[in-house]
Amino acid sequence: MDPQWREKRLYPVLGIFTIFCLLYLNFNDQIDFPVIVWNLPRMGFVGVNHTRFILFEGETHKEVYVNGWNSYWLMEEGIYGRRRVSEMLKRGAEMGLTVCRTWAFSDGPGPNSLQLRPGVFNERAFKALDYVLVEARRNGIRLILSLVNNLDAFGGKAQYVRWAEEAGINVSSSSDPFFSDPLIKAYYRAYVKAIVTRKNSFTGVRYSEEPSIFAWELMNEPRCESISSAPALQAWITEMAAFVKSMDHKHLITVGLEGFYGSKSTENYGSNPGDWAASLGTDFIVNSAVKDIDFASVHAYPHSWIPEADLEAKMKYLSNWADAHISDSENVLKKPVLFTEVGAPLTIKTEGLYDRDIIMMNVYDKIYESAKKREAGSGVLIWQLLVEGVEEYSDEFSFVAWKYPSTYKLILEQSCRLRNISCQGLPNDKVHHRDPCYRQISKYV
Repeated sequence: MDPQWREKRLYPVLGIFTIFCLLYLNFNDQIDFPVIVWNLPRMGFVGVNHTRFILFEGETHKEVYVNGWNSYWLMEEGIYGRRRVSEMLKRGAEMGLTVCRTWAFSDGPGPNSLQLRPGVFNERAFKALDYVLVEARRNGIRLILSLVNNLDAFGGKAQYVRWAEEAGINVSSSSDPFFSDPLIKAYYRAYVKAIVTRKNSFTGVRYSEEPSIFAWELMNEPRCESISSAPALQAWITEMAAFVKSMDHKHLITVGLEGFYGSKSTENYGSNPGDWAASLGTDFIVNSAVKDIDFASVHAYPHSWIPEADLEAKMKYLSNWADAHISDSENVLKKPVLFTEVGAPLTIKTEGLYDRDIIMMNVYDKIYESAKKREAGSGVLIWQLLVEGVEEYSDEFSFVAWKYPSTYKLILEQSCRLRNISCQGLPNDKVHHRDPCYRQISKYV
């Protein structure tokens, strides 16, 4: 073969390859490259047996305990590009994390909103959520998908009230009619139906059939502006949980509560961070006891809730808070409980320990001890993890885990000791050397 001819054929190929690499390295967040879905791993669905989560895989099942995190920004970031979404889910899996909680809502007239107006959806945003599910499954991660915000960020319940006003409905100046107005509830039901019955544009699998979804969360941190709206909130939880179950029997449902106690007759009322907590219209026991709610949720932000307290007092409060909710979930609700948001800032103490590590270790140990006794404490989700390049989603509790070795180690060790309880020790022939828990689990078996 003529060497000159070979070079003439080779140079264009090299040129095209070089251009492709440059495009990928510089613009891959803006270019939608094809999504490979033919080799996605098989996953089972998670159910509940009394106070424990159960993973069903074919004819077998096992108890599972959760170490996870929040990255609320996955869908929105997926609109701009996919690389950071993939990176976050991959990095989570590398720490042995198994569940990520993220927003499946964005309501309002903005160009990147998922629901532009009632029943009208942005397909570009929906495809971004489709991609989040694909990448979660690729990395063995399950998602808790939250369906609306109590807060105004990303629209929230206030946006639903504005839509009702624009439709001519006379509602009060507060956002509490979200829980009681028939038209607003119809808006929410229509939205939930669109999400639950959505067919993934990449895989063709309906969300109701997608095993990478761990659970539906009815609302992020529901609260009432007036305590008089508490009965409406309770009725709303009952109605909407049953509505989701009517369309999807394969996935779990939780409310999205912060865990505040609303009744002084409750034994653990005193574990509230202050009297203000009982005025928000929520009640951990009453709200979580609804028949179609499969597990309870709790948040924990001692630095925000009791800001004047020193670290020792915050730790004492957090210990009591965790004990109260694990006990009530075990003995009263008889359901699993997940601490779906636990957040602390990075403040460094004089002895060199991060406040964040101390706070996380407190809750991690509570869950581990509960899991060892097969009680209701079933997991913790950190608020919140980032990757480089998504700083716009940051708050005082956000961090890039691998930049803090002590925190990273703490997360990994919790993942592995919980997994050891789930698996009762992994047989050697089933442990892959690249498994993040391969060396860690050997400490416990």
